[in-house]
Amino acid sequence: MIAEIIMNSSVKNLDRTFDYSIPFELEDKITIGSRVFVKFGNIKKLKEGFVVNIKEKSEFEAKPISKVEERDFIDEPKIKLAKWMAKRYFCNVSDCIKLMLPPGTGTNNLENRAKEKTLRFVRCLKTSEEIEFDIENKKLKSEKQIRALRFLCNNNEISSKDLEELSDVSTAILKTLEKNRYIEFYEQAVERNPFMHKVITSNQKLVLTEEQQAAYKAVEDSIDDIMNSEFLLFGVTGSGKTEVYLQLIEKVLSMGKTSVMLVPEISLTPQTVDRFIARFGQKKIAILHSKLSVGERYDQWYKIKNGEAKIVIGARSAIFAPINDLGLIIIDEEHDSSYKSEMTPRYNVKDVSRYLAKEYSIPIVYGSATPDMDTYYKATIGEIELLELTKRANNASLPNINIVDMRRELANGNRSSISMKLYDNIKQNLQDKKQTILFLNRRGYSTFILCRDCGYVAKCKHCNIALTYHSKENKLKCHYCGYETLPVGYCPDCKSKNIQYSGSGTQKLEEEINKIFPSAKTIRMDVDTVSKKNSHEDILNKFKNENIDILIGTQMVVKGHHFPNVTLVGVIFADGSLNIEDYRANERTFQILTQVAGRAGRENNKGNVIIQTYNPDNLSIEFSKKQDFKLFYQTEIMIRKQLKYPPFCDIILIGFSSENEINVIESAKFIYMSLKEKIIKEKLKIILYKPVPAPIDKIKNKIRWRIIIKCKFDDEIIDALNRSIEELKNKNIKNVKTVIDINPTNMM
Repeated sequence: MIAEIIMNSSVKNLDRTFDYSIPFELEDKITIGSRVFVKFGNIKKLKEGFVVNIKEKSEFEAKPISKVEERDFIDEPKIKLAKWMAKRYFCNVSDCIKLMLPPGTGTNNLENRAKEKTLRFVRCLKTSEEIEFDIENKKLKSEKQIRALRFLCNNNEISSKDLEELSDVSTAILKTLEKNRYIEFYEQAVERNPFMHKVITSNQKLVLTEEQQAAYKAVEDSIDDIMNSEFLLFGVTGSGKTEVYLQLIEKVLSMGKTSVMLVPEISLTPQTVDRFIARFGQKKIAILHSKLSVGERYDQWYKIKNGEAKIVIGARSAIFAPINDLGLIIIDEEHDSSYKSEMTPRYNVKDVSRYLAKEYSIPIVYGSATPDMDTYYKATIGEIELLELTKRANNASLPNINIVDMRRELANGNRSSISMKLYDNIKQNLQDKKQTILFLNRRGYSTFILCRDCGYVAKCKHCNIALTYHSKENKLKCHYCGYETLPVGYCPDCKSKNIQYSGSGTQKLEEEINKIFPSAKTIRMDVDTVSKKNSHEDILNKFKNENIDILIGTQMVVKGHHFPNVTLVGVIFADGSLNIEDYRANERTFQILTQVAGRAGRENNKGNVIIQTYNPDNLSIEFSKKQDFKLFYQTEIMIRKQLKYPPFCDIILIGFSSENEINVIESAKFIYMSLKEKIIKEKLKIILYKPVPAPIDKIKNKIRWRIIIKCKFDDEIIDALNRSIEELKNKNIKNVKTVIDINPTNMM
């Protein structure tokens, strides 16, 4: 038998199959999806590959497979998915397969792979009657040996470490008992449980409102009829979307099937997990996200694969969990940009979910208070069924929203980040023992350092981007490549000491709040404060349970969290997401302002939101004040249609990067001419724009150019792009990385 193997490599030339013979002794162990190790070329170490097909014979002289990993493998449907993704996202099949492997196994180094965690256990080889007989007949005299054996008899099997501690005996005592055949040691796999620290009171399902019941029934019918359907659960913030999810998952659970619940932010995962554990218990739930240790993710992966977990909760990559009885996919906060990967493979979790939903004939539920324009457009034309929740749960009212024009604050002499209105509201909130969230989507202390004499701005030496000042470490940092340097206190160009630290980040805002309100307890949540394991959960729990007055944070704090005592939300700089070179700037601004406003007044207390801006007349800011998504959508969709932006087309970004600028430009121009020729000859419906430098034209010492295409993405376009890329490869322009990104979330 011959196995067709794809090597674990991102080299484009290796994105094809190689024939290897299956040794007789491995025939029962190797199937499609097996991970194998083979001799490849002149490489001394064994090379990892994946079996993608098995056939009777080969036209080549095939080397034998050297080794197979019997435990860590994927199934045939996942190989099929990987091939589909590789074609759609212009990458190697092995790049996609790696997403589906057990965590910690995507390395060619066999010794460094994640493995089961095992502990040394002890079991008694004699009955308690036999032991007592030996004690009576003086065969057992040692008090410590007797104590250990009696303890072991009363507690059955126990780890050797626990036995030593609880019966107060040494390892030497246990070894003597082993030698005398009273006990034996053995290794046993134990689960690294990420829920160990959680103590959660169980709860019962709630009675659904009329709107919730209608939404539930629509999806339930699709589940019962085994239909591939898509639903948009469009509900205002606090309308009880999660309760609908919980009851749908309970329905799927009753059928013996597995549900996937995707959330966009790691910071949302603990809160979601808590609600699910309270309803379903720990045993049925598995979580998958990057803040777990590799070992924890490995154990959770096998908990799913073995069918022990029927509810999978996690961020984007959880869609690749090893499920073979999938019954439902839920994508919460479906508008969030984190559902699109910015690294190879540049997949969108919605595309992958649609593929899986068709394969399993199951429904997908998208949930959001501010849906993605594309999703809502599909709902308006009937491609997705629209389910609406127009009222908050418990009849809580939506918060009052006030817009503060910061230009007037400046004119009145207020140069603080906090407007007078926000100051008064925070002060009142502190007196009322209520909590406040302050949102600023910039981390660090100052966003850039400027010389006021010559205009010099401190930039990263590897990227064409301003460095951000972090006061705690007294360092300038690049948020693109991680470069760090110390501020010198004078201008390197003109030697002036007239240096200004401009702009404000969360670190500076926290310092300012502590000065203005010295008695207030504050806590900060951004990338810099959640680097440690469970730190995001710790911060949220402290804010909720330890009478913290003010939570300061980036977009981590705005989505999905439920804090009953939060009655005030302040948006410090609403214009941050407006001033970017992206056609979605208005949409993202509206979404983030509406989401952050939704954190206020979610219980019986009325909520207040204060949005500070230098552009109070901007449509997205005006509409967020009204919290009227439909009004915003109607305005924005007209602009999109006129300018031929999604959802009326797809945008394809072809990026070129290299340390050699001449090679980058040559590659970009070659692809442009190649595609232009195909558009004319093959009458392709493509709007092709000339190659230009990227908005950030240097990152990590790589010069960056790009080409933008507008089209309706289909197999014909895929074929044309692949042929042009192949032609570029044959031209042999060295050291230029070319990437193709479909509907990118980052246009920079």
